[in-house]
Amino acid sequence: QVPLVESGGGSVQAGASLRLSCAVSLDTFSRNAVAWFRQAEGKEREWVATIDSTGTNLDVADSVKGRFTISQDNAANTVSLQMNSLKPEDTAMYYCAARSGGGSYRYQGSYRYWGQGTRVTVSS
Repeated sequence: QVPLVESGGGSVQAGASLRLSCAVSLDTFSRNAVAWFRQAEGKEREWVATIDSTGTNLDVADSVKGRFTISQDNAANTVSLQMNSLKPEDTAMYYCAARSGGGSYRYQGSYRYWGQGTRVTVSS
């Protein structure tokens, strides 16, 4: 069973919204946080948002603060990224990642499990 599966990407106009979902097939012992990263073509992967397993501790990158919201539904085992007021610079492949250890939650190296990604394209 694939531990993380993303969905919800697509092509939209600037100003539109998208909701990405990550289906998490990991028990709570295998993950203490789930994050979204993104990678634009020709650029390094960057951290977008993280939520811990309790759902009470979360953070988003300054570049998306006020526009993106991370949340989780423990009953459905999903972590979502609500993206509003999308901009062309949000165009990227978006990845869901999960970790069970410590270290900076903004650092991709601290995440053990990764999904295959879902593409978001925002046109002006």
